[in-house]
Amino acid sequence: MIKGVIFDLDGTLLNSMPVWENLGELYLKSLGIEAEPDLGRELFTMSMGQAADYMIGHYGLKIDREQVMEGIVREVQDFYAEKVPLKAGARDFLEEFRERQLPMVIVTSGERQLAEDALKRLGIYNWFDGIYTCTEFGTDKNHPDIYNAVSLMMDADPKDILVFEDAYHAVKTAKDAGFVTAAVYDQSNDRDLKKIWESADYYLPEFKDFDVFWRRVSEK
Repeated sequence: MIKGVIFDLDGTLLNSMPVWENLGELYLKSLGIEAEPDLGRELFTMSMGQAADYMIGHYGLKIDREQVMEGIVREVQDFYAEKVPLKAGARDFLEEFRERQLPMVIVTSGERQLAEDALKRLGIYNWFDGIYTCTEFGTDKNHPDIYNAVSLMMDADPKDILVFEDAYHAVKTAKDAGFVTAAVYDQSNDRDLKKIWESADYYLPEFKDFDVFWRRVSEK
């Protein structure tokens, strides 16, 4: 029996991955500069500092690395505080879990302030019993530590906790740790779609048909 629910944030509840994929383009646009079409691909594997250096050199920016990095951070903060939307149907799922009085928490690889800004603007911040971040735990989602901490907080076995994730490595980690996993489709994970589908207990191409989903979960 499900006694609690864990939600990832980026790519699962929030349609936020486009900002990360197009962050360089958005930052340059704020400076009045049009980015080349393949900029996101160029920056994909770089750290923020490396990305700043690349844009300074490639686009001839007359500002230093720290200023570029601060500008990139502002773009992200503004997006979460003012623009990032919930995925279609996500609010309905959250409301259904609330009606069933199931505790819900956020477990995210992102920063707490970004999560709080977005959830407060969307009017759902108080729906969750807590926000757990990998940064604060000094871990990542390749390790089950953060999921296990939530299990202890909920005073529930992993087999009684439903975990929603979009990325393969997170689905696999939660699944291997004994949690019930529901994978949510996000375009950013297309390359791992087959592995995600094969690993998760449940797969959601989108948030819809909650009653059908819940019936499947409850029957096990």
